[in-house]
Amino acid sequence: MTAVGRQFSEAELQVFFLLASQVVQYRPDGLAPLRDEDIADAATAMAATLDAAAQGLVAHVTGTNTVSEGLRRALDEMVAVLGQQGGAAVAPMAAGVLRGLAHGAQSLQAASPVAFLDLLRRVMPLPQAEAPADTPSTIILP
Repeated sequence: MTAVGRQFSEAELQVFFLLASQVVQYRPDGLAPLRDEDIADAATAMAATLDAAAQGLVAHVTGTNTVSEGLRRALDEMVAVLGQQGGAAVAPMAAGVLRGLAHGAQSLQAASPVAFLDLLRRVMPLPQAEAPADTPSTIILP
């Protein structure tokens, strides 16, 4: 877990895997693919929202594009579920984990635009029923 910048506790690892599973399962609407910069942007925005809430402020920091905003919403839904099940202690822990996800995505961007996403997909592959089908394109170009 050095890609995320620090060692996680057992509880943080559980939160990490739940949030990372949201990243792996996320499929953006439209043609734009999910990239590491979108993961970093969404995780940073969600962590900032949680940090503001911890200080008693109501702020919803949004992603800078439609792909990162869609992922931020998916992460927000997961954090809400975790908060219902784990109580108030989950939000600061989730903010730290999200900052770790952002750090990991930013640190591997130089290697490839999807290096961190590829790493997550290798560690947490989708079940075969959910994996996108590798069907050949039906577009025929002259």
